[in-house]
Amino acid sequence: MTVRAAWLLPDGQTRADTRLAPLGAMTPTSELASRSGVIAGGDPLTATPVASMQVQIGTGRALVQGTDAQGAYPVAVTAPETLTVADGDAQYPRVDSIVLRVLDPLFDTSEQTAVAVEVIQGTPSATPAAPALPPAALRLWEVTVPAGASAGTGGINWASALADRRRYTAAYGGIIPRGWGLNFPGAYDGQYRDTGTGLERWSASVGAWQPYPADTGWIDLPLPTGYARFSANAYPLQIRRAGAQVHLRGRITRTAGPIPADGQPLPGLTLPAAYRPSQSPTSYAEVLFGCDVSSTYPAGVVRGEISGRGTITAAFQRPVSTWLAFGCSWWTD
Repeated sequence: MTVRAAWLLPDGQTRADTRLAPLGAMTPTSELASRSGVIAGGDPLTATPVASMQVQIGTGRALVQGTDAQGAYPVAVTAPETLTVADGDAQYPRVDSIVLRVLDPLFDTSEQTAVAVEVIQGTPSATPAAPALPPAALRLWEVTVPAGASAGTGGINWASALADRRRYTAAYGGIIPRGWGLNFPGAYDGQYRDTGTGLERWSASVGAWQPYPADTGWIDLPLPTGYARFSANAYPLQIRRAGAQVHLRGRITRTAGPIPADGQPLPGLTLPAAYRPSQSPTSYAEVLFGCDVSSTYPAGVVRGEISGRGTITAAFQRPVSTWLAFGCSWWTD
């Protein structure tokens, strides 16, 4: 057999089935159910066109969940499987699904005990959609079959017809790899998933995925006394915390009062406690956080300083006429 399942065959699970199938506690979706999905590692269950109407599904492992009472089936495809897609409808296109499917007569009406990679045909339509799946089936790929497609007419343009629908699962406590679709809830507080660009943590109290490390996004800071936004629609003075790193940005223009002397705080501009540096700096060597030092700014702002665990201090090397720019980052507690 090239498609094997554990905990399915009535005549006994072989030693090879047990070695090849992904066994163990997997990512839960409820008290008794597990998340169906492909087991990451290499490029599992990939699709490779081999003829005008044929595609080959590569080796890989997965978990296919039935009903809660039915449980989950660990599955392994140990050799590539070649599938033939049926000819297209004479009038309309359709979308077929390539699935990993388990048949178990104890829970369905198939009267078969089997596991297979197969094609489930969609319904031809002017606006075709993928077919609904039967129980205990995991969608891997979708194939858009044009009207009239056949081996005699040139077949399927696989480069544009194939759509990757593999989603992934992991062992309990593991990070779920990025796959097709992010619109699914977490199963428990503190679960993690990979979005493709970062991590998210499921918050049961909020009922949503949240960036990890926690990210406040850009938040406007109150303008210091005697200063205004540099322009009406640009350069707001903003702060952001992503995990333990804090970013400050903005450009403000002086409207009244004298310019603070070198090393003196800007009146009325103090960092909230959660954004303050982890320790008070004692010299410029410790407080130069990559603020803009470009000489192209006509006002000559060259440096910003965080001082006294929370007060923004202006520090200048050249006279500043009417505005200040900030672009700094630092670590906090």
